Amino acid sequence: MDENRLYDDLAHLYPLIAGPEAYAREAEVWKQILREKLGPGRHRILELGVGGGFNLSHFTAEYDAVAVDLSPKMVANSMRLNPDVPHSVGDMRTVRLNQTFKAVLIHDAICYLTTEDDLRQTFETVNLHLETGGVVIAAPDWYKETFIDGQVRHNTMRAGDTLLTHIEYEYDSDPDDTKNDMILLYFIRQGKALRIEQDHHILGLFPAETWLRIIKACGFIVERRLCCVHEDGREAWALVGVKTG
Repeated sequence: MDENRLYDDLAHLYPLIAGPEAYAREAEVWKQILREKLGPGRHRILELGVGGGFNLSHFTAEYDAVAVDLSPKMVANSMRLNPDVPHSVGDMRTVRLNQTFKAVLIHDAICYLTTEDDLRQTFETVNLHLETGGVVIAAPDWYKETFIDGQVRHNTMRAGDTLLTHIEYEYDSDPDDTKNDMILLYFIRQGKALRIEQDHHILGLFPAETWLRIIKACGFIVERRLCCVHEDGREAWALVGVKTG
């Protein structure tokens, strides 16, 4: 089965997967954290792994944003939604913009880091792009302690004559490694025609202690914030770090 098709040949479906409204509650929690940590002002922020730009769209009225994503097609999706935001194609582990920001945001793109070295490289990148006292917020979907093996999620949205039903199935085939798998099915109806596509994503799955240890080692005071904003009621924790020097 081909991997990560949602960010490649199926990227045109992304605006039908959820939409900005699915990120609204969580974005409000994140904005409250930024206001608490940074104080008032129109601060400069960077989102790494911007994806389709749904999360970012909730920040642009209050902050001056810059966005990066590994997928050119996802960058194109985000640019359509956030046309005033400068975008770049780049890997969050290695990108160097030669700019600094008050905050760096990494939403569910953080889930695609599958080794401790990936985590270390990413938070070193974050450190290089933050001013002293700047804030990073990241949101792994799961920790080893919270993962629900066999979790299923689904959604249906319409745009014009296209009706998309999207199903996600997550499982952990090897509890001793730092990965889990997500299988996605897309039921695409256009008029009387139905097309079914499959997709496979390999995601990272780490204990909370691993996240906290590595972020701290990269130069941050770090904490976890309870952030239960998902409709399925699953336990969720945001990672919040402040650059120390």
